Amino acid sequence: MGTSVQVTPLCGVYNENPLSYLVSIDGFNFLVDCGWNDHFDPSLLHPLSKVAPTIDAVLLSHPDTLHLGALPYAMKQLGLAAPVFSTEPVYRLGLLTMYDQFLSRKQVSEFDLFTLDDIDSAFQSVTKLTYSQNHHFSGKGEGIVIAPHVAGHLLGGTIWKITKDGEDVIYAVDFNHRRERHLNGTVLGSFVRPAVLITDAYNALNNQPYRRQKDKEFGDILKKTLRAGGNVLLPIDTAGRVLELILILESYWADENLTYPIYFLTYVASSTIDYVKSFLEWMSDSIAKSFEQTRENIFLLKYITLLINKAELDNAPDGPKVVLASMASLETGFSHDIFVEWASDVKNLVLFTERGQYATLARMLQADPPPKAVKVTVSKRVPLVGDELIAYEEEQNRIKKEEALKASLMKEEELKASQGPDNNVSDPMVVDASNDHLSAEAAGPRGGGYRDILIDGFVPPSTSIAPMFPCYENTSEWDDFGEVINPDDYVIKDEDMDQGAMHAGGDINGKLDEGAASLILDTKPSKVISDERTVQVRCSLVYMDFEGRSDGRSIKNILSHVAPLKLVLVHGSAEATEHLKQHCLKHVCPHVYAPQIEETIDVTSDLCAYKVQLSEKLMSNVLFKKLGEYEIAWVDAEVEKTENEMLALVPVSSQVPPHKSVLVGDLKLADFKQFLSSKGVQVEFSGGALRCGEYVTLRKVGDTTQKGGSSGTQQIVIEGPLCEDYYKIREYLYSQFYLL
Repeated sequence: MGTSVQVTPLCGVYNENPLSYLVSIDGFNFLVDCGWNDHFDPSLLHPLSKVAPTIDAVLLSHPDTLHLGALPYAMKQLGLAAPVFSTEPVYRLGLLTMYDQFLSRKQVSEFDLFTLDDIDSAFQSVTKLTYSQNHHFSGKGEGIVIAPHVAGHLLGGTIWKITKDGEDVIYAVDFNHRRERHLNGTVLGSFVRPAVLITDAYNALNNQPYRRQKDKEFGDILKKTLRAGGNVLLPIDTAGRVLELILILESYWADENLTYPIYFLTYVASSTIDYVKSFLEWMSDSIAKSFEQTRENIFLLKYITLLINKAELDNAPDGPKVVLASMASLETGFSHDIFVEWASDVKNLVLFTERGQYATLARMLQADPPPKAVKVTVSKRVPLVGDELIAYEEEQNRIKKEEALKASLMKEEELKASQGPDNNVSDPMVVDASNDHLSAEAAGPRGGGYRDILIDGFVPPSTSIAPMFPCYENTSEWDDFGEVINPDDYVIKDEDMDQGAMHAGGDINGKLDEGAASLILDTKPSKVISDERTVQVRCSLVYMDFEGRSDGRSIKNILSHVAPLKLVLVHGSAEATEHLKQHCLKHVCPHVYAPQIEETIDVTSDLCAYKVQLSEKLMSNVLFKKLGEYEIAWVDAEVEKTENEMLALVPVSSQVPPHKSVLVGDLKLADFKQFLSSKGVQVEFSGGALRCGEYVTLRKVGDTTQKGGSSGTQQIVIEGPLCEDYYKIREYLYSQFYLL
């Protein structure tokens, strides 16, 4: 049997709820994503609460609420205590996203599901990995290797590859094959025939226009609104797709020479941009190349102003403006307040760049046709005054007195416990006036002037033990070289180094956003007041897809190319999930699953894989050749059992006939074209074939209609007359393979 693999959805199947899935590999439990929505509804986490204590490792794929929003709550309330793995941008930007979520809610409610300290504590357990970096587990997870790969959706977004015994389990949700301004496309297409692929059907029914056309339409509608005297609100996430929008706006404003102000408004806006400036190596190749040539950081913004509280926006000059404000759902945050103010003006525009989460105000406004009026709750925090302030202070004083009394009682109990069971034994170092019966005899000719100090301080009663300082036994371990030390005790961890910088949206230099800091440090008594309003929606409402996900056509092509042995579909509407499932059953693979919440499916590979030992006799006669990261060789051997019942390969006992030569490798004609050009051969593509010089042509032939596309059997055919060029091209072709 192959590696045992079970998948159990905990949230996010047959709907657009947050993503959270349990993947068990030979009994080792991975929690892949730990998302929550902008409602922060604890009932969504009920399935997670049942398995949280059994989780062995957590893998985070993207730095937004839908993928990691429940992590602080799960670690505080649900018993989740496993190590967490992510890329550096997912860690940093995810932390800022959670800060922004907390601060937005704390301003308008008594939010108590988690605190800033809970967020810090949860993210301290994160191990940061770079793309393609392998992490090997030990102990219970011995033999399991994980590695993050480019997803192309958000900065640092990850496709997780989990490998054991040569079988791959790929978790790929919210990927994007298109190269964008700040991100490269996904590398999902480079994985062929994994044992299991877990992917989403979120975009299976959608198709997208070309990027240039979409970017131009985006800029034109903004310009039209601004020139008509209106304002533009873009509800955005904290640190995800907003980065692409920022670069689009910067580019369009520069090309069109526009002077209208643009504001980026979140509680952690300045910290977000500061961190992003240091993540250029995680961005697209074009950004990295541009920085190498000009040393200019593309996120040194020229047209966009960073704001961290709404008062700064209110004090901005009057006139048309563009505001990017969190949250994208319009449920809370600055975007909610601005929408309430601007919605009634027909000149204004609210431009949505992503689908709103289910049952949110943004989703309601994206309906066709949109509502003419909506009911909203407007809340704000105000300081306590008068009788309320007096009552609050009295309550705080009472709580302080109770805490002081409790602390004194605990101290007395500790003191009694330290004195042992003999309550009659007094402390000889404590002055006790009750020992006056010793006064006359012990004082001597000096009289009673110093009696308390000399007698009570230094002459112990007959029932007391001798005075001594506390003695602590040294329990250190020793070996032949001296005391055993733990090197980790002397290492300053990264989390400790930047704790001050990260708390509440700090930047790389440890500075706090003023708005966020004022909210945290403001200890004035306050309360939240709310009122319901009916807002007339007279402004324009437009939705343009800048989600950065592959569309339905591209998803189907990629899945056909990857051709997994087994496919698991998650996260998407019921209609989209069923549509993609039927397509994949027909064109991708015969084993397609779409489980329900808490339904465990067994996707163990049907392959029979065995571990075998290579005997020393066999290894001494094997000639290995280097192939990328591996060494390969042709082996003729027999299988036999060893003394410990393990299988071993040993040399064959009889004469082995020579085998046919085998060419190992995967040649891409585009790469071979560059190779021939470097050798001085004139080469060009013509009709799907590679024309080399005047007479020789190379082409790939094979059955590409079978499941898996290019993963099927294909051959490279070289055509041309037997001439000098023919033999030279053939020799170059052979050099691209390994001959066994």
